[in-house]
Amino acid sequence: MTTWNLNETRCHLLICNGGSCMKLNAEEVTEAIRDEITTLGADNFIHTTRTRCNGRCADACVVIAYPEGTWYKSITPDLGRELVRRHLSGDCLEELMVYSFDSKFIASGLSVKGKDKAPAAGS
Repeated sequence: MTTWNLNETRCHLLICNGGSCMKLNAEEVTEAIRDEITTLGADNFIHTTRTRCNGRCADACVVIAYPEGTWYKSITPDLGRELVRRHLSGDCLEELMVYSFDSKFIASGLSVKGKDKAPAAGS
């Protein structure tokens, strides 16, 4: 196994490779994102990790960008390449952003209402 030096990393992309995302070309999305990073010479600046299910199957294919905590939906290979370019320039794909993070997750208007993980306090 490789242990990467992440000292110059500015963005970490978590690419869902769970069942629903895999059915919607998550493998091709992963390859497109990684190819774009290499093509742009950004291997030291953007790190990628394949994940299992992130629990947002209605949003497949899901990609999450940190440190921003931005969750994206419906990512295709072409959109994955665009996502890399946008994050390198300090921007985001706002039109596909489902959640952003500011001390807590904030749902955008694109977010499908999810099932609560636990009963509300006081219930």
